[in-house]
Amino acid sequence: MRKDGIKIALNISEARTTIAIGEYFIALHSISFKEVVTVSFILGIDTGGTYTDGVLLDFEGKVVAAKAKAFTTPQDLTLGIAECIDNLGEIDPKQIKMVSLSTTLATNAIVEGRGCNVGLILIGYRPTGKFPAQMVSIVAGGHDGLGTAKCELDTEELAKVIGQMKGEVDTLAISGIFSISNPEHENQAREFIRREWDVPVICGHELSSNIGLYERTVTACLNAKLLPIISDLFGAVKGVLKRKKIEVPMMIVKGDGSLISEEKALERPIETILSGPAASVVGAMFLAGRDTFLTLDMGGTTTDIGIVRNNYWRRHEEGAIVAGWKTHINTTGLSTFGIGGDSYIRVTAKGQLCLGPMRARPLCVMGLSYPYLIQELREIHQSKVVNGTIFDGQTLDCWMIVKPPSALESLSRDEQLIVKGLEDGPHNVQFLKERIGNYVSPFALKSLEQARVIGRISFTPTDVLHCLGLLKKWNADASLEGARILAGTYGSNIEDFAIKCLETMTQSIALATLQSIASKQGYTFDITKDESLKFFLEPFFKQNHKNLDLSVPMSLNYPIVAIGAPVTAYLPEVGELLKTEVIIPEHSEVASAVGAAMGKVAEKITALIKPGFKVHAPWGCEAFMYHEEACERILSKGKEIVLENAKKAGIINPEITVNQDKVTSDTKFGVIFIEESFEIIASGYRQGESEGNEC
Repeated sequence: MRKDGIKIALNISEARTTIAIGEYFIALHSISFKEVVTVSFILGIDTGGTYTDGVLLDFEGKVVAAKAKAFTTPQDLTLGIAECIDNLGEIDPKQIKMVSLSTTLATNAIVEGRGCNVGLILIGYRPTGKFPAQMVSIVAGGHDGLGTAKCELDTEELAKVIGQMKGEVDTLAISGIFSISNPEHENQAREFIRREWDVPVICGHELSSNIGLYERTVTACLNAKLLPIISDLFGAVKGVLKRKKIEVPMMIVKGDGSLISEEKALERPIETILSGPAASVVGAMFLAGRDTFLTLDMGGTTTDIGIVRNNYWRRHEEGAIVAGWKTHINTTGLSTFGIGGDSYIRVTAKGQLCLGPMRARPLCVMGLSYPYLIQELREIHQSKVVNGTIFDGQTLDCWMIVKPPSALESLSRDEQLIVKGLEDGPHNVQFLKERIGNYVSPFALKSLEQARVIGRISFTPTDVLHCLGLLKKWNADASLEGARILAGTYGSNIEDFAIKCLETMTQSIALATLQSIASKQGYTFDITKDESLKFFLEPFFKQNHKNLDLSVPMSLNYPIVAIGAPVTAYLPEVGELLKTEVIIPEHSEVASAVGAAMGKVAEKITALIKPGFKVHAPWGCEAFMYHEEACERILSKGKEIVLENAKKAGIINPEITVNQDKVTSDTKFGVIFIEESFEIIASGYRQGESEGNEC
């Protein structure tokens, strides 16, 4: 065995040649020894709303040995995952040491309002806002801030609530007032429900120990909503790996960029929100080789923007906000916007051009597989039905079956008609109307789309690029037919309309960048809705316009590292607007998969010191005479626990990080201690991920 730990096989070779494996280049001479390098890989897979990306990462050499892409197939995730892995080439199962996933499925599901139907049971309080749940009920019970029960849990009312929700919802979330002080009633309610009904149940105190009843309840609802989505993902990946005889641990990237096991992710899928974007930050840092930059990750559905300074990225310690829902989940400090290569472009009856946040399958992509759609669009244009709009859509839209319903009879009559009308393939909505009896229920379309039984095909930024000849990957004729219909509604020719769409896309990305910076600095205004900001935005976007009275140039003080397949078409112009360098590194199109493979496993605990030097920690509540004693207890016991958890998780040589935050208040009586929080983290790579090969 060589000193560098690389296993060598010795063979006699008659030919003179050169082979390359990973970053190792080995010259073979006639009648000489041949070195065959055995390299261990991590298989990184990123399953997004549009594409599934894969990389084989030589962990020791920090080299991307292979990469591949395939369309994500929501009707059966195994198809897209299997195709992506197949596209990586021949893989020796013995060389794979770990499979690591990242995904935007959870984030996209929240943005698009998808997921299972959730029933929310509130204990001891009435709701003061909206929740991501289909049914909300209240039962008596709950505790006060000291953990004392206000009254007994009303199990009779709970039984009535269960009866009302059966058959209407798929999962349940339970949230009791001050359950973080005493989770007794949440636990009692869960046990009562389990005796009456076999349904997944999520309790608020299990997901968060932070103050903030509303946010904790939202977090519980979203977690319940996401259960089947992450379960489907793991099931799909495991099925593919089993067929390929790859039997290794499987991890997934959390929203803070660290990895968790499959078992934990299935219990807490909410922790995978912003998983894909978090992995992309890790991937961007690795691929770009910069320590300070703005990272912009554009996928098919969303664009995620964050700032890295000195190799550290800001986190949402107060809880991530996704699609307007404020949660108690700590994630990378990214802002998510509904802008992507597959954003739905529509023209309203008033001639306004709108972009996203809804996603549609591009006409050019579907026109390649179903060329008859081009003729359907052509006939719509010729019939002059170009200004018609339908509920939540437009006459341009086409529909396809994404995932056939398990039982057709479970659908309404209007839903059944739509599914039957699409059984032979996708169709434009006007043709669908003729096929099923001259009426298509817009409500049935919407419900089927939300349930992911059917999917929308329409005009997108990807089609815009095909119209302008900037992308020549799929069927440009389908894009042109769609543009012709929308251009007629907009009142222009195809080229001018496509240019306007491209301009709108570029401006939307620039606005999203400015909004993310404003949010980072603590501003809460919406840059797109605040009318007073138009005074500055118009001259900002038209910096060289001679007829404007004001010039508003702005410059970003660090480069933009742009990753994701569509960025080459839009980011150079964004860089010019913001007067900054745009870096699109090699392998940027699979950066999230790279980040997934590069991620570390982390075990973390949190603890608090309250006035009176009372320690509130996972191991219990303790009181101390002095502040120093309380700190020492947290640090010693906390490190002991995270190191033990790290050992159980298979982390080798864990690195300990301690984050402390002390809150005090200046008064006329002097400085008053409010509280001190501790976060103790043990992070590193799992056993087998960074070990040298044996002889």
